[in-house]
Amino acid sequence: MSKRKRFLITSFLLTLGFAVIQFLEQKYKFIGIASLGILTLPLFYWSLYEGLGFNFTLVSLVLPFLFTIGVGFFWFLLPANIFTQVPILLFYGLVVYSLCLTQNIFTVAAIRTIALLRAARGVGFVLTLLVSFLLFNTILSLKLFVWWEALLVFSASFLIFFQGLWQVLLNFSFDKDLVVYSLFLSFFLTQISVLLFFWPTTVVVGSLFLTSLVYVLLGLVQAKLESRLFPQTIREYLLVGFFVLISMFFATSWGR
Repeated sequence: MSKRKRFLITSFLLTLGFAVIQFLEQKYKFIGIASLGILTLPLFYWSLYEGLGFNFTLVSLVLPFLFTIGVGFFWFLLPANIFTQVPILLFYGLVVYSLCLTQNIFTVAAIRTIALLRAARGVGFVLTLLVSFLLFNTILSLKLFVWWEALLVFSASFLIFFQGLWQVLLNFSFDKDLVVYSLFLSFFLTQISVLLFFWPTTVVVGSLFLTSLVYVLLGLVQAKLESRLFPQTIREYLLVGFFVLISMFFATSWGR
């Protein structure tokens, strides 16, 4: 069976799984989404098995897993009607297929040079930001105690940064720098999330701010790993971070 057919089957089965979850009782939906997230791993492994091994290429399965979990739990925050469910299902299916194509390029590029790698990194970066927003929005919406929220942010951030940096390195074996960078960036983002807990801002604004920090931090470290961390690049990323911070300041309801 060709890869494209496997990609289509994977997209169809996971989208079908999401549709089925909507018919479950409310108390079983969380279990259903967690199960679908776990199912994402073997389906993507089956789709990409030629380029995968029992090594760091398995990191390519992280983003699809996070996307399924992120969309699943974000779905609970939307109105339960056909006008939201159908577009989300279509969106999910299309992005899953895009993830199949993107992660396939990464696994192939880890073995040999491929011309589409830069385009795949661009798509992977955008999808990483999308997943970041979905996860952070879900975490902040739970309104947990600050330390539980911090733990969830740290866990999600570590996986986000870890797979995002691997997209640049594409290594087969353990890389100390990959782990150190991921831990450092996750710890920094977690500290910001703790500050946001006491900042009178909305869930959406807080999620966008954390996502913008992922954009800045991940972009800068990716540029460093690619040996293209030029002064102009640093200025561009820092300007984005500065404008987002100012925007969040003005979007905050200080009177509450």
